[in-house]
Amino acid sequence: MRALVVEKLAPDYAGCVVKDIPTPEPGPGEVRIRVRAAAVNFPDLMQTRGEHQHKPQVPFVGGMELAGEVDALGEGVTGFAVGDAVVSGGRGGFAEYAVLPAATLRKKPAALSFSQAAGYPVAYLTAYVAFSRIGMVQPGEWVLVHGAAGGVGLAAVDYAKVLGAKVIAASASDEKLAVIQKEYAPDAVVNVTGGFRERVKEITGGRGADVIYDPVGGDVFDESIRCIAFGGRILSIGFTSGRLPTLPVNIALIKGFSVHGVRAGEYGRQFPEKGRENNEAIWKLAEDGKAHPRVDAEYPLDRWREAFETLAQRKVVGKTIIRPDL
Repeated sequence: MRALVVEKLAPDYAGCVVKDIPTPEPGPGEVRIRVRAAAVNFPDLMQTRGEHQHKPQVPFVGGMELAGEVDALGEGVTGFAVGDAVVSGGRGGFAEYAVLPAATLRKKPAALSFSQAAGYPVAYLTAYVAFSRIGMVQPGEWVLVHGAAGGVGLAAVDYAKVLGAKVIAASASDEKLAVIQKEYAPDAVVNVTGGFRERVKEITGGRGADVIYDPVGGDVFDESIRCIAFGGRILSIGFTSGRLPTLPVNIALIKGFSVHGVRAGEYGRQFPEKGRENNEAIWKLAEDGKAHPRVDAEYPLDRWREAFETLAQRKVVGKTIIRPDL
């Protein structure tokens, strides 16, 4: 089978190559999937350089979210049949076939295409844990979503609307904000270029945002603490800006706000029962047609570098997908 293999850790994806490798066989309790779609995430890019906290041993095949069809069953697997449309997360999506534990699979919701399903779990699980487990977003609260055009940010816009929040979508691109406004109908949009503090206060009637969802960090975090409401919650999702901000605790004291780190996967590992509930909740959203994951572009395996660059250069609105079957 053909796969995108990380043979060594190096900058500029220099250690990555598409090559033929043996098609894996499923062991006991495992399923082989014919991959129809795999989402590209920032951790996938970081792992090619060894910069992510999870460091697979080289050589490895990346791709932490995938969807496809069951191709073969290992010994003892029940509940799935060859040909079933499934979705899974873990590893190996950037290949024509992937072998994963059956316990990590679930049937693909009919409402989602393979590409939508592949790009769904990480983004929507992050939004769910952030808003329903940690941030405790209430109907009518103002929620400011930074990086709203990215996969994780767009899921937050979508899910906050489901919760009945008043949503401000923030991005540095008017073009991207126009797409978000048209397809997701947030209550307001803000271009953060040149600052956003005063605009957020204006939109919220001077109060500031009750909840701020921040996957960007850096200067965005620094300004966010200036436009958060008293008693508000900042949800730190990541640092795509590349700079880790520092919190002046005196400002948190004066304004009475809190900062919460959000790691949706780790939350599920620390609280397994809640983790199962979280996953059931997000897939029910999809099955009920309440979630609207957006696929920005699809690429064949040979054009993996272009796919990676759409994230690195922040060109996407939603998710970039690699289609090994193209």
